[in-house]
Amino acid sequence: MAHAGTVGPEATVEEMRRSEGGRLASTQALTDEAIIWASLHGLLVGLGDKERPYALTHAPISVVPVPFPRDSFEKARAAMQVFNKLIDRVSRDGEYLQHTLQPAAEFDDFTAKLLDVYRATREVRKARQQDELVLAINRSDYMLDEPSSTLLQVELNTIASSFGCLSTLVSRMHRHILERSAQPGVDLGRLPQNHATEEIADAIGAAVQEYGDADAVVLFVVQPNERNSYDQQWLQQAIWERHRVRTLRCTLAEIAERGSLDASGQLRVDDSVVAVAYFRAGYSPNDYPTEVEWKAREMLESSRAAQCPSVAYQLAGAKKVQQDLAGRGVVERFVDGPEEAALIRACFAGLWSLDDLEDAATREVLARAEASPEDFVLKPQREGGGNNLYGPQILERLSQRRGLAAYILMQRIRPPINRSTLVREGKVIEVDTLSELGIYGTFVRRGDRVILNREAGHLVRTKAATSDEGGVAAGFAVLDSPYLTG
Repeated sequence: MAHAGTVGPEATVEEMRRSEGGRLASTQALTDEAIIWASLHGLLVGLGDKERPYALTHAPISVVPVPFPRDSFEKARAAMQVFNKLIDRVSRDGEYLQHTLQPAAEFDDFTAKLLDVYRATREVRKARQQDELVLAINRSDYMLDEPSSTLLQVELNTIASSFGCLSTLVSRMHRHILERSAQPGVDLGRLPQNHATEEIADAIGAAVQEYGDADAVVLFVVQPNERNSYDQQWLQQAIWERHRVRTLRCTLAEIAERGSLDASGQLRVDDSVVAVAYFRAGYSPNDYPTEVEWKAREMLESSRAAQCPSVAYQLAGAKKVQQDLAGRGVVERFVDGPEEAALIRACFAGLWSLDDLEDAATREVLARAEASPEDFVLKPQREGGGNNLYGPQILERLSQRRGLAAYILMQRIRPPINRSTLVREGKVIEVDTLSELGIYGTFVRRGDRVILNREAGHLVRTKAATSDEGGVAAGFAVLDSPYLTG
C-alpha cells in the first residue's frame, strides 16, 4: 500500500489519524496510551541491565496497527497446517536431511555440529521411533511482494519461534486503542483475534499429557541474561493456569550440571522429571560457547522428553532445506497430493543453491546477483536476525567463491511502504515502514499418530523501510498487528 489517500472505508488507521479534524490527531496522546496499556498489561521486555536484572520497559511497538490485505492474511493462515505436516515429514527423513545439508556442513561448523548430534543419537531415536513424542511450535514468516502482488515466504522457523505471547498482547492493545478512540471509519472487525498464547500453551499441555506423568515439568531452555524473558514468562503462566503444569528455566550449561538421564531415557533436572524441553536458546553458535553445552544438547536429544524442537526439526528448518524444497518435485515428496503442493509452492520466493559453482544454472544466477545485488539476499544457515548479507556485502562474499555452499541465494522481496508511528523505550519515530507477517503453527505427534495440528495465531513485525534486517529482539523492528483491508 502506498502513502495515505482519502479517508474512507478502506483508509488505514494512520490515514484517519492524519485526516483533518480526526479524533486520533495527537501522536503523543496515542503513544502515551500505548505505553501505559503495555505497562499495565505486561507487554514488557527487560532492559538487559546486569546490575538491575528486573529493570523493565515496554516492548518495542507500533502505536496503531498496520494495513494488511485480508486475502493474503487468510492465505497464510490456510497454509500453516500443511507447513506443519511438511516440516514433520522432512524431519523424519534422515537420509534426505543429511544429503541436503552435508554441502553446507562442509563449510559451516554449526550445521556440522548439529548433524553430529543427530548422528550420535540416531540409534537411541531409532529404538524409540514407534513411541516418539514430538512437539513443534513453528512460525512461517511472509512479506507481500508489491511488484508481483504476491505473498511470499521469508522463512520457516522451527526453533525459538518467539513473541507469540507479546503479539497476543499487542493485538489486544490495538483493539483497546481503536475502540476507546471511537474514530469514525475504524472497523474493529478488521482486527483479527489473536490467541497465540493460548494455542501455544495448549500444544505444550497436550504434549505433557501425552507423556503421561502428572508431576512432570516443562523445561524452558533459555539464554543467560535473556531480555525477552517476559514473552516466555507469559507462556509459563499460561501453561500453569490452563494445564497446572510446572515449568523450569535453565541454560544449556545449567542443564549439563543439574540434569541426568536414566537407563530408560527419563530426563531429570534436579528432582523433576522433564516431559517437554522447550528451546528458546540453541539456535545460534553463541549458545554453545563450550563442549559442555553440546553435551547438554545431546543429553536432551537422547531423552524420552519431547524436544521442541528436536535436532531433526531444527535441521529441517535450515535455510538450505527451505531452498531445496522449492526444487522441482521435492516438496511433492512430503505432502499429500497436488493441492497441498500448490498451496505451499504459491508461497515460495525465488531460491537458489550455491553448492555447485560449475553448474550452468548456478553460474547464471551468480552472474545475475553480481550484476544486480540489490535484487537478492544471501542467507547463511543461521537464525535470530542480523545474519543476512545485502548489496555490497553480497558482492564481497560472492567474490570469495570458496564456502558458498554454506549459503543460499534468495529473491529480495519488495513489500509495500506504509507510514507508522513506532516507539522503543519511550522514544517515538514516525517513519516509512515495511512489515512482515508471521503465522504460528502447533503440532503434536506420538509415533505415527498425529494428536494436534493447528494454525496458532499471528505476529506482525514492522521496521523502518531503510532497514534490511527485521528482528525485534535484535533491535531492528517493533511488534505490530494487522488491520485487514480488502
